[in-house]
Amino acid sequence: MVSILKKVCFCFWIFFLLLFGSGTSSEAVVDRVVAVVNQEIITLSEVEKWKDPFLSEVRAQDRLEKREQTQEVLRKILDRLVEEKLIDQEVKRMGLKLSAKEMEATIEEIRRKNNMTQEDFERALAKEGLTLELLKKQLEKQILRTRLFGMTVKMETKFGEKELRDFYQKNADRYRGIESYRPGHILFYVSKDTPPEGVQEIRKKCQKVLDQIRKGEDFGEMAILYSEDASAKDRGDLGFFKKGELLPAFEKEAFRLKSGEVSGCVRTDFGFHIIKMIDRKGADPPPFDEVREKIQADYSERELEKALKQFLTTLREKSVVEIKL
Repeated sequence: MVSILKKVCFCFWIFFLLLFGSGTSSEAVVDRVVAVVNQEIITLSEVEKWKDPFLSEVRAQDRLEKREQTQEVLRKILDRLVEEKLIDQEVKRMGLKLSAKEMEATIEEIRRKNNMTQEDFERALAKEGLTLELLKKQLEKQILRTRLFGMTVKMETKFGEKELRDFYQKNADRYRGIESYRPGHILFYVSKDTPPEGVQEIRKKCQKVLDQIRKGEDFGEMAILYSEDASAKDRGDLGFFKKGELLPAFEKEAFRLKSGEVSGCVRTDFGFHIIKMIDRKGADPPPFDEVREKIQADYSERELEKALKQFLTTLREKSVVEIKL
């Protein structure tokens, strides 16, 4: 359990540190108190400095939807900061400390594992916008949090065959090999300067061809006749791809299809597509016994996450938390 706990906590800290960097924001913030946690405050500037990495998808929305989604992002960040404040308060309450010797040993281990001299290490930190002292402060917080979890978070460490098999059945997708798929398509190209009425005409053309296919016309023959893509000469066959290699909008619809099935009219940046799933490979998960150790590790990690969530809930219930955002 302890090793899993260290892995979860360390990975979370690394994610936060690398994702947010120095935590600066390009926008000026009029500061105010947005939460009070057992008489300790969290300010709006503390929340705002973490927001940029989470807002990349929000910026494309219309004004009202953007404002609503931005508020949701800020509330989630605030909730995380409240949890961290509660954890750090509990660390302080229990009197947990980290000695200078332990910190130096931790830094030395990091350098050793990365095969770095002290100078290399400090240059790498500077490249990420960090200093050695800032790193030590962050490491101390995370190490003490991990110790707190190890002392207070309780979970069952022995799991029966039934629990593991049930978990495997419900999460079979995570054990599949790298799936490849072979789509075909008929493309009706739409240029960026096509007027709305022109787009509608192209969509109608796509729908007309789709209706013919659904009535029994051969997909490959229709691709030769109507597709405006180079794959038309191959009856629309695009060949095999792995997940993530094609346009998200195209791939999302393709993965809904079983082998031999044909989609509706699908819009992407290139125009309208009729997609056919020609073949799929690697879709079946391996037998339970082949991935038993991985299943057990994943099950343990899930149980740990549940125990950590319960721990945070308990901390919050016995605390006075006032949200003002």
